Amino acid sequence: MRAPVFENPQLEGEPFLWEGGPTGVLLVHGFTATTAEVRPLARVLNRAGYTVAGPLLPGHLARPEDVNGATWQDWARAVEESYRQLVARCPQVVVGGESTGALLALYLASEHPEVAAILAYAPALRLKMGWPQRMMLRLAAPFRPYIAKTNRAPNPLWQGYTVYPLRGALELMRLEREVRGRLAGLHQPLLIVQGRLDSTVDLRAVETLHREVRSTIKELRWMPDSEHCVILEREREEVFRITLDFLNRVLA
Repeated sequence: MRAPVFENPQLEGEPFLWEGGPTGVLLVHGFTATTAEVRPLARVLNRAGYTVAGPLLPGHLARPEDVNGATWQDWARAVEESYRQLVARCPQVVVGGESTGALLALYLASEHPEVAAILAYAPALRLKMGWPQRMMLRLAAPFRPYIAKTNRAPNPLWQGYTVYPLRGALELMRLEREVRGRLAGLHQPLLIVQGRLDSTVDLRAVETLHREVRSTIKELRWMPDSEHCVILEREREEVFRITLDFLNRVLA
């Protein structure tokens, strides 16, 4: 029997917009995931009085092959549309995301200097892949739609594909390069939360992000017992507390 390519289909993964107070927070999910990934954090923020939106990236919550038909610019446009919906309701808006979602939040903030703050959870500024792996990905992408995830740890709170769409992964790498070139132009208050046990992103790139942005207020918080999906793992309550504390301070 063929292994399933979608995990936890019972969770809610559609785009959402939850009304709250005058400050909006945009939360973007990661590559191969859905909005289920950011909903626990979104609920905490909404209960704290924020208006919260979570866009669904094109190609997700469907089939892995559909991700291969989208570009990183398509993802950025979906995030931009959600941002505009929030701006129409809220005089100030914070943008954030998990992994690829964090990159899209950084990209959006570079396009919109009026963004009030940035929340970057396990930002995928560089995947933990060597040059040979990247070359193999480029060679295989035209011929194989996806490959199975080998380092996947099941999480009852996470929803998404159990495989990596290869052409979609190439778009992620293009997004990485685009965002790296924009770091020096970022000035907004920035919170980075990163799991020490993350086997997906290169932790040195996380430190590069913290070092190269021009933000006067920037914090890098390490979670010692968390892996890649830091907003859904065992230290998530501490991540939520850190996030609320950061927003209370920088938005005051």
